Amino acid sequence: MGEQPIFTTRAHVFQIDPTTKKNWVPASKQAVTVSYFYDSTRNSYRIISVDGSKVIINSTITPNMTFTKTSQKFGQWADSRANTVFGLGFASEQQLAKFAEKFQEVKEAAKLARDKSQEKMETSSNHSQESGRETPSSTQASSINGTDDEKISHVGPADALLKSENDRLKSAVEQSNTNAKKWETELQTLRESNARLVEALKESTTNVETWKKQLATCKEEGDQLRDKITELELQCEEVNQEKERNAQLTERVQELESELQEKEQELENLRKQAEIIPQLMEECENITQKLQAAEMKNKDLEDRIEMLQADIDDSNHKQGHLKIELKKFMDVLDGKIDELHEFRQGLSKLGADN
Repeated sequence: MGEQPIFTTRAHVFQIDPTTKKNWVPASKQAVTVSYFYDSTRNSYRIISVDGSKVIINSTITPNMTFTKTSQKFGQWADSRANTVFGLGFASEQQLAKFAEKFQEVKEAAKLARDKSQEKMETSSNHSQESGRETPSSTQASSINGTDDEKISHVGPADALLKSENDRLKSAVEQSNTNAKKWETELQTLRESNARLVEALKESTTNVETWKKQLATCKEEGDQLRDKITELELQCEEVNQEKERNAQLTERVQELESELQEKEQELENLRKQAEIIPQLMEECENITQKLQAAEMKNKDLEDRIEMLQADIDDSNHKQGHLKIELKKFMDVLDGKIDELHEFRQGLSKLGADN
């Protein structure tokens, strides 16, 4: 079956700076595909990532590896075989959590595979030791027994057992030779991969230096553009202020034009009125003469009013005296009436007595 992908995601790939061992060096310009692969023939797991035609991650998972989350969207693990530390930057926390969970699962599976291979090796070594122990005992038994029949009866099963054990050992040796060839092939593949990775690392280092220069150039251009943008913004603000001033001046000019039209209309009205000023002057003179005559009449009337007021005051004074005298007369008349009334009552009383 070969290697098959079992999990795939996308992330930004980084490697630790080999000189400082502190700074991260980007291994990809953008997010790339990062996949877990399972090799059924070797019962091993690897993390592989390819950017175009360049392999940027080729890490075999071992039980001793640990994936560490250093932030909400970034994680890392160390690969002692590649002598580096890989870092992955994800777009979300969920992607980071899924990758970390899968790393733990693959790590446990690699541990189980290692334990099973150790058990198989221990089992095969135990079988070989047991077969080595059984062969001398059977030979010793055959030498102890004296009769030919007993020798035949003991030697036959031992030969069969030795033959079967030899066949099994031959198959184990062939299998080990086959595995050795596979391991040599794998070792050669790993060496080629390491050589490619070294070349890729050198290329990435060169690219990093180029990117740093380009980044510095871009920063300078960005600073220049920011200064230019700031200058243009200031110019735009000045233009906007000038536009506002022009708009205000336009409104002021319109107001002045309307006021000028009103003043011209008033001037026209004044001109029309100036044409009738002589007539108004004549009328004013006539009115002035009439006013003077009225004033004279008014003065005469005032004199008459003063005389009439004096007559009224005199008549009021006389009326006051008349009122006083009339009151006195009324008081005397009331006394006379009272006397007459008493006199009448006396006459009535006399008449009644008579």
